[in-house]
Amino acid sequence: MEKKPAAKRKQEPLAFKSPGVEEWRVFQVESSADRESKEKASSAKQSIHDCLLNSLQMQNIVVLAGSGTSLGSVGGPSMWDLWGAAIGEKPSAEAMAVASTMKYDLNAKGADNIEAFLSHADAYLQINEDEKIKQFVQMCKKTILEKCSDFLQVEKLKGHETFLHRLSRRRVRDPRLKLFTTNYDLCFETATSEIGGVVIDGFSFTSPRRYDPRFFTYDIVRRPRSADDQGSYLEGVIHLYKLHGSVNWVRTSDDVIYEKSSPAPDEACLIYPAKGKYQQSYIQPHLEQMSQYLAAIREPNTCLIVVGFGFNDDHLSEPIISAIKSNPHIRVLVVDPMIQSRQSSGAETNRYWTELSTLQEKGDDVWLINSSFQEFSNLIPDLKALTPAEKLFKVVKSAVSPKL
Repeated sequence: MEKKPAAKRKQEPLAFKSPGVEEWRVFQVESSADRESKEKASSAKQSIHDCLLNSLQMQNIVVLAGSGTSLGSVGGPSMWDLWGAAIGEKPSAEAMAVASTMKYDLNAKGADNIEAFLSHADAYLQINEDEKIKQFVQMCKKTILEKCSDFLQVEKLKGHETFLHRLSRRRVRDPRLKLFTTNYDLCFETATSEIGGVVIDGFSFTSPRRYDPRFFTYDIVRRPRSADDQGSYLEGVIHLYKLHGSVNWVRTSDDVIYEKSSPAPDEACLIYPAKGKYQQSYIQPHLEQMSQYLAAIREPNTCLIVVGFGFNDDHLSEPIISAIKSNPHIRVLVVDPMIQSRQSSGAETNRYWTELSTLQEKGDDVWLINSSFQEFSNLIPDLKALTPAEKLFKVVKSAVSPKL
């Protein structure tokens, strides 16, 4: 969970750590920097470019996107924003009354946490019938739905569009890009539509769109003009898996999942912030999404891009660490704008960040990239921008020196 906003921190430089290397290599410096710093930055930028180019040519590209992809210039809410909207930066009288009834100490360290509050409320309601608390929880969930829906503006999705445009321009004979996200919002769907792409998300192609896991096994081909021609796969198709549900999913009383605009909190099919996320992830449709996620990161010749994800969800973080240790053919790129701070000694962090750093320094194929989502999107090479001669050069270089 994002912490309460403090004094604005200085922007950390764009930098990365490659496998087996302990020091950060800065690849963007101020125009006023000295010549030596600029030359080092230029060399580092070429290295990260080569890494990304090599990564995009791996057979399987898998993305795990967290809330960080919707923050910043996009305008999505942080966990602190959700707390402020539902409970109040200074808790409202109603919130204080509810907290008092269920014995939740709002003054305790770390109590201003929407996940902890809703988890406590859910546990309380399991053994107590309290209509007032039930209504307050419904209000909190309604607020979360609205905050995760209302911010979306197409003109702020340029980073998403660039990210999807470049990752989806791979060879069509390769497996489709698999994008897993914990976000409820519609940023990735909207951005895909803006670039003329197609999302396969487990829902039918007819309205009302109904969820059925078999749709993940479908693909889209361009129909041949004559019987002598063979069909070809359509470009720009991605598989989207929303691990925690979506703001436009509803579940009916008979457990059928449909798409619907502005669902009510009690019918919305999503996993609200709470510590029960692990258990709820193994109920359909989330079970299918999790199954696909676990299978995808176990595939050989896979590049996993983790961006905007804080490694606070154990059920998603643990499989990544396990895959790095057991899958010798996986490359993991971890992108975060404050990753240097997370890795620094004495920094408040969770064990997954520490373990990632250990695996990277030990020499596992883990790259730590200090960059925001928008900045990283612009770093991704545009594969079709390369000339045939450049492509041949990259192939030869990769064959001679496969280890970047």
